[in-house]
Amino acid sequence: MNKWLIGLLLSAWLPTLALAQGAFAPTRSVTIVVPFPPGGGTDALARILGEKLTHIWKQQVIVDNRAGAQGNIGTGFAAKAAPDGYTLALAHQGVFTVNPHLYKDAPFDPLKDFKPVIRGTQQPFVLVAHPSLAANSVKELVVLAKSQPGKLFFGSSASGPQLAGELLKFATQIDMTHVAYKGAGPAVVDLLAGHIPLMVANPTSVAPHVRSGKLKALVLFGKDPLDVLPGTPTADQAGYPALGDMPEWYGIAVPVATPQALVMALNKDLNDALNDANVQSRIRTLGLVPAASTPQEFADQIQRDYQSTARLVKLSGIEKQ
Repeated sequence: MNKWLIGLLLSAWLPTLALAQGAFAPTRSVTIVVPFPPGGGTDALARILGEKLTHIWKQQVIVDNRAGAQGNIGTGFAAKAAPDGYTLALAHQGVFTVNPHLYKDAPFDPLKDFKPVIRGTQQPFVLVAHPSLAANSVKELVVLAKSQPGKLFFGSSASGPQLAGELLKFATQIDMTHVAYKGAGPAVVDLLAGHIPLMVANPTSVAPHVRSGKLKALVLFGKDPLDVLPGTPTADQAGYPALGDMPEWYGIAVPVATPQALVMALNKDLNDALNDANVQSRIRTLGLVPAASTPQEFADQIQRDYQSTARLVKLSGIEKQ
């Protein structure tokens, strides 16, 4: 057998062996597709993970921001990527479990077109307000909103926080008008300028402005407090426990044809990255909560949240666009 044939056989065999041993050894750059613009929690998490994975894999990890259609454009692009581990989708709770119930022509099916790899973080949404708003709590907001039904506006950067806002309306029986933004960055700019009085947001986007006094946080859509937003009442503390039933999560998914051995190898490396003490510290500083999982645990959560949000969309009366 000549050396050329031996080399060819080894090049085909070694990646298979590596995967069998639980390792992913990329030979070129890997891309994480983030379906939102820079400046939000998804982008921040992708960049933190990308930096650590670059160290683990000895190959550059590139963050590719493909914003539009509440995350559908970038996620649809990632669904059609080659199933070889070189393109990872930043899986967003709203995109995977809410968008399918809001859009008639979504370019992907989250349950059929992806294999979940790992849940990365899970944290509550937060309702924040411009300081000029004459309400400093949810109860005061309810009184204000009922005095001017439909005239208060709340912004969101994706379908997840949008639906959390609808949950707030349903739980408190108030009428507010939603304003959609392509990303957290533009929404926060408008909120800081006073163009909109309220926003349902990921903590990453707004915590620094709350700490500086430029915004005020009214409630966390969760049952546990957040260190980056000290003193902000939880859903229970605010008197509206139903607001704690819709957690936000970010994770990593790959095209459905990706071999299971590769999914498991990616899960191992991503668990190693997420469990790194420096990575955890940086994630928590942003207001995100590390919550690594197995592929199956993440798949179960997507399925569970997909069903629960379908019920909430129906209750809210939102029609498919």
